[in-house]
Parts: sequence; C-alpha cells; structure tokens
Amino acid sequence: MLGSLVVEHQDETRAAYDGVVELYASMFANRLETHPFSRNMIGTFAELVHETGNPRVADVGCGPGHLTAMLHELGLDAFGLDLSPGMVDHARRAYPTLRFDEARMEALPVEDGVLGGVLAHYSMIHTPPEELPALLAEQVRVLASGGLLLVSFFATEGPELVPFDHKVTPAYSWPADRFAEQLADAGLVTFARLLHDPASERGFLDAHLLARLG
Repeated sequence: MLGSLVVEHQDETRAAYDGVVELYASMFANRLETHPFSRNMIGTFAELVHETGNPRVADVGCGPGHLTAMLHELGLDAFGLDLSPGMVDHARRAYPTLRFDEARMEALPVEDGVLGGVLAHYSMIHTPPEELPALLAEQVRVLASGGLLLVSFFATEGPELVPFDHKVTPAYSWPADRFAEQLADAGLVTFARLLHDPASERGFLDAHLLARLG
C-alpha cells in the first residue's frame, strides 16, 4: 500500500514540474546570484568534495540543470538526475556537454559507493516524512566512504513538521534538528549547518545541512 502511495505522489510531482519547466528555468537563470547563502554553501561543498580526492558528484533533483553546471564550473565531475523528463530535456538542451538522466530518488542509476558528493538542493521538500529514510539510504548507498551530502530545505523554528502548499506541489518544512536526526539515522554525520531568514513570503527559514558519510 505504501509503495503505491509513493508512486502516486511521485507521479503527481513529476507531472507538476513538467508543467512549469520554462517558468521554473527562467526563475533560476541567475544561478543563485541573488542567493549568497546557497551559493557559498555550494562552494564550500565543492571545495570539501575536492579534498576527498573523488570529484564525482550527483545533483539529485537537478531541475533545469543550473546547479549541475555550477558544480561543473567549480571543477567537479557533476551530473544531474531528476524525476521530471521535462526538466531533464531542458537541462540537456541548456547544457549539452553535461550528463542528465531521468531517475527516482529512491532508485538512483548509480553504482554503490562511487560518489564523492551528492547535492540535494530543495529536492526532498515534497517527500512525505515516512518516505525520507528510503531516499537518504539511497544517497548513502551511492556515496564513497567520506563522501559528502549537502541538503537544503525549508525549515521551521517549531518542533513539528509543517505541510504547506508549495506553488508547484505540496511540500514539507522540517525542524533542522529533526532533519539532522534523519541524516544520523542514515549513517551521516552533520558537521555544518546554516539557517537564515527566508527569501520568500512563506516565512520559513532556509536551511542547509552539510554531512559526511563515515
């Protein structure tokens, strides 16, 4: 029963993002020029991935590919994965020299233990809480020992998760401590976090957690 619900909400999410590809891509055409906190956290992530000696990185939930391209410009061997075929098609056209594939986050087309890093930039916000452990387990599966995960999401200052009506499809805001607990349960150690005031009218904090696989 849970499996069918997973497929149902993922199908809804895929269809929702397929319907807003060009609008979504235009909104992020500046590639974080107006989002200094996100930009600098991604830069830190890239630098630390380089230090592992394994520059291969997956941008999971890559959307139109703008951050995959940023990671590539930062010297990483980056490729993008997304649930939405429309987003993947746009990314391939926008960045024809980079690799983009359609994939579900709980079944990544990546071998075990081969990545130096995974970027999940607001790509798990639509995941119902009961499904998050499976997604994190899959990201742990593809990371090499010492590999890094940078996850960004909307955070609430209260103790409870807050479902909200995202402009594309329903989403969740997490208390940062509870999300860090989810990372720990998956075998990841959070060693840096950044929370800052929102850049939108939603009123949630923007959160970035940087974790390492032991």
